[in-house]
Amino acid sequence: MSAPLRHGWTTGACATAATAAAYTALLSGEFPDPVEITLPKGQRPAFALAREELAEGRAMAAVVKDAGDDPDVTHGALISATVRHGAPGTGTVFVAGPGVGTVTKPGLPLDVGEPAINPVPRRMMREHVAEVAARHGGSGDVVVEISVEHGEELALRTWNPRLGILGGLSILGTTGVVVPYSCSAWIDSIRRGIDVARAAGYTHVAGCTGSTSEKVAAELYGLPDDALLDMGDFAGAVLKYLRRHPVPRLTVAGGVGKLSKLADGHLDLHSGRSQVNPGMLAEIARSAGGSPGLAERVLAANTALHALRLCQEEGLPLGDLIAERARLTAVGVLREAPVEVDVVVIDRAGVIVGRAG
Repeated sequence: MSAPLRHGWTTGACATAATAAAYTALLSGEFPDPVEITLPKGQRPAFALAREELAEGRAMAAVVKDAGDDPDVTHGALISATVRHGAPGTGTVFVAGPGVGTVTKPGLPLDVGEPAINPVPRRMMREHVAEVAARHGGSGDVVVEISVEHGEELALRTWNPRLGILGGLSILGTTGVVVPYSCSAWIDSIRRGIDVARAAGYTHVAGCTGSTSEKVAAELYGLPDDALLDMGDFAGAVLKYLRRHPVPRLTVAGGVGKLSKLADGHLDLHSGRSQVNPGMLAEIARSAGGSPGLAERVLAANTALHALRLCQEEGLPLGDLIAERARLTAVGVLREAPVEVDVVVIDRAGVIVGRAG
């Protein structure tokens, strides 16, 4: 029996731990190591300090992010907080240090010009600053500068550039805990992408399963980068969020395999969580007038692409039929939301092999 996957800690939890340690040292002269913090759901993890530095009027502490068994881009990143005394009555003021991004587009839960430190991590840091101030006789008026070593390079592997968060990573997390393979950060990025597109006034967005389908959708419709949603396998996340926050038009673009799963009613298109259904593809071919022999060959096909090629040989537009069924699935999830949907199906080379809507 395999061991359970190990949970980890968000960048927000790490930044909070570093902030609490640094402010404690600023007031008391001593760094707590490990430093214990309280997460929003009551857990009390302790973090070892990787670096510490106490100088006149400031203190810096850093922790290494442990994402557990999640394939997180920030796993192993060094997250530091430098705390200085602030002007009386200013409370906790946040500053983006090296490797932390700055918001440059509306639509995010932070104002343009603000450091990309999300609301829950800010609240956690403010609460811990207040606790440390009460314990050590401080005012609680501080400037907290959060940095992530190599954060600007790591951010290029995230949605941040497209969301208009420039110069580095975001400090994230609503619970403080990273659940392995929960993909919550990806789904949150999809939602923020829709928010940014709506704030920019776009009337057309495209949910794409990968870079090839993204390129096809951009060229087909002349869509700007920030109207393209890298939905990956999470078609359901795009559709459910648009149901509550509609954009007039949605294009769903992807490979024939993933979109055949959407056509079959699956909203999570990952190979580990849904499978291509040859029976459905054979039934589509049969109902569209394909011969019994073709239906049998489709049923025995190795992949959805193989089934598509078999149908193309007999002049049967399986790609269009998959696109239409996928469109109907999407419309069903959107319910009454005022969103027009079209679907573009491509092969591995990026050639359009089916369209609907």
